[in-house]
Amino acid sequence: MVDWIFPGLEFRDPLALLVAPLAPLVFWLAWRVPGSVIISSLNLVTAAPVSGRVRWIGLPGGLMALAVVALAVALAGPRTGDETSKVRREGIAMVLVIDRSGSMDARDFVDGDYSVSRLDVLKQVITEFVKGGDIGPGRPNDLIGVVAFGTFADSVSPLTLDHDNLLTILDQLQVAREQSEAATAIGEGLGLAVERLRMLEENNPMGRIRSKVVILLSDGVNNAGDVEPMHAAELAASHNIQVYAIAAGTTGYVPIPVPTLDGKTQLMRQHMEVDEKILSAIAKRTGGRFFHAGNAEELARTYHDIDRLEKSEINEVRYVQYREHYSFFVVVAMVLMAASALLNATYLRRLP
Repeated sequence: MVDWIFPGLEFRDPLALLVAPLAPLVFWLAWRVPGSVIISSLNLVTAAPVSGRVRWIGLPGGLMALAVVALAVALAGPRTGDETSKVRREGIAMVLVIDRSGSMDARDFVDGDYSVSRLDVLKQVITEFVKGGDIGPGRPNDLIGVVAFGTFADSVSPLTLDHDNLLTILDQLQVAREQSEAATAIGEGLGLAVERLRMLEENNPMGRIRSKVVILLSDGVNNAGDVEPMHAAELAASHNIQVYAIAAGTTGYVPIPVPTLDGKTQLMRQHMEVDEKILSAIAKRTGGRFFHAGNAEELARTYHDIDRLEKSEINEVRYVQYREHYSFFVVVAMVLMAASALLNATYLRRLP
């Protein structure tokens, strides 16, 4: 019953409960000292009916015995603990650099489904990478930002812990369809990501950053921008920023929607090339790793591997705050003793 009233009850000084076995002795002492009166014959007593007072004559002693038990529990220090965790996180600052050039509209990542582009698959994989799913448990403790590049690089989302908003913005990202925007500026994208991470050192809302990481994905060859990819890689290395470089797709002919004269689109096979050599060199120079993903399954596996490689460090210190309940048992004991004394003085009063 006590555990029902106070779930998780424990005692600070359990040895005090050894007082409780004195309760039967208290009851016996309270019961064995009856009042007495001298009469000439017992015949009248045996002939008299047993009253309610006689039946309850041991009640005051029982209440006093229970009061002893309650006092023993109070002395033992009954309490319940509220476990609290103090967590210190050392997260990772991560920028996802996404190629949105025209080739990311290719429809070769999902076998037999030509309605899904490379960029569509990538957004789905990144959503699971950030929020959790088959790829991993998610990245709730990490600052994550997004940089997208075609002919030019653009900071789509700043480094943030608001991952819901980040993924909403990411979902709106589209392949560059205008010819003037559809080229591939790998160096520009990587350089902007490095700059975002460098600026983070000056204004960091998280405390200590365990590491700074760029996940760079491209399915093409650097053919635009003023920043050479290896120059951006040197800059990343100088700021201790690791780059995980992903070559998406393969070199060869792949299906891609092409606009027709009547304003519609038609799937046609076009030759595309991915520069695995430069992406591999970027990863090597920055102490990261190079991956190749030729379809949706390989892309998911790549992000899963990166998720395992880059873990946030969480140090958890647990402490317990106790709520004391001895006062409850003291009150119970006092009520029982008062009831015992009241009964002895009134309804169950004995003869002097």
